[in-house]
Amino acid sequence: MKKISFIGMGNMAQAMVAGFTASGKVKGSDIYAYAPDQQKLAGNCGRLGINQCGTIEDAASSCDTLIMACKPYQIDDVLSKIGASLSGKAIVSVAAGWNFDRYKKALPEDARVQCIMPNTPVAVSRGVLLVEEENDWQEEERRQLFDILSSTGRVIELPDRLMTAAMAISGCGPAFMDMIIEALGDAAVKNGIQRKQAYELAAQTMAGSAQLMLDTGLHPGQLKDNVCSPGGTTIKGVASLEESGLRYAFIKAVDAIVKG
Repeated sequence: MKKISFIGMGNMAQAMVAGFTASGKVKGSDIYAYAPDQQKLAGNCGRLGINQCGTIEDAASSCDTLIMACKPYQIDDVLSKIGASLSGKAIVSVAAGWNFDRYKKALPEDARVQCIMPNTPVAVSRGVLLVEEENDWQEEERRQLFDILSSTGRVIELPDRLMTAAMAISGCGPAFMDMIIEALGDAAVKNGIQRKQAYELAAQTMAGSAQLMLDTGLHPGQLKDNVCSPGGTTIKGVASLEESGLRYAFIKAVDAIVKG
């Protein structure tokens, strides 16, 4: 993975570039990007310290590894333009709905495909990167990819049949977490705390609680119980959340995503 090109430079692609370069695993000078809006792309490339490509063909020819980071509905059009030039290249896809089998039907026979689903916290090296088990990458290529991906977060390998459900947690989950932070922030402001401090309290509490679970391996229910004293304030708040159906709300949200 000496030279990497991105097709598409939206929020996810920008997060990936930021994570790759911050980790030191990939130099900005070795990353290329193409997007239809060249003016916006110029600003993003300048901010991220990567190379702008004026055409999609330039992006495809500038790399040995191509990352498909455009919208899923755009991929057919992209492949109609550059599909033939991807012969012999390693392809990484971050597009929902496009799995290994679908790509193999659309690409030259010797193009190698690996589908992944990162989330936006890869930008600060705290992401989750889902990797589809089905692939035809060479062993050394895959080792290099995992080395780069693991520098931006936790890499979790899954069969294709579980990717959508996992993506509903890791890919959509940041939005859910942000809603919780915002709601806790509003509650703090309602009770007299300044907005900036309210968000800091909520965000750091969430980050710390998650890290405590990851580091200790304790069940989240056990960690919750550790905070809930008999007759105390926390258990009263927990009871209120249970009455409001918090758990079921999350289950229902994930089901809605998986069912489409």
